[in-house]
Amino acid sequence: MTDGDIWQNAEQLETIMATMARDLQTRCQERGIDRPLMVGIHTGGVWVAERLHQLLGLEEPLGFLDISFYRDDFTRIGLHPQVHPSELPVAVDDRAVILVDDVLQSGRTIRAALNVLFDYGRPSQVLLAILAERDGRELPINPDVVGLHAELAHGNHIKLSGPEPLRLEQRAAPKDQP
Repeated sequence: MTDGDIWQNAEQLETIMATMARDLQTRCQERGIDRPLMVGIHTGGVWVAERLHQLLGLEEPLGFLDISFYRDDFTRIGLHPQVHPSELPVAVDDRAVILVDDVLQSGRTIRAALNVLFDYGRPSQVLLAILAERDGRELPINPDVVGLHAELAHGNHIKLSGPEPLRLEQRAAPKDQP
């Protein structure tokens, strides 16, 4: 993969995440959620969740999920070279959880994250917050809050780089791939 062009810089992402925080407050009010537990998916999802957690002023610590062992393709492509521990600061049973990730494409990462989350307990409901979604959905996963909708040329990708500064990069597929 080549270095990408900056699609959204830190200042633009800050504005987008502020809007996402307002949208999350609205969704929580609509659903009667007063003390949600926020959980970020490693790695980019954690960076986004840290900022949303701060903007929402949530009292309980942020949770972290690593989906490396729950991916449906790790037997084919191997494990990610950096496996992080999952950590949920409180029990998830009967709690409303806000699950946060950076980019939603196929939906397979979110499916894996839900599997990890349910290993810790049975949340009452899960809201999904995504910084950027793009086409290419393979599973019926639909976020509750989305920061950006990306329309990309075939084979292009978007990737969140960070944590300081955060930026979304658009990358072209390597020339040897379709």
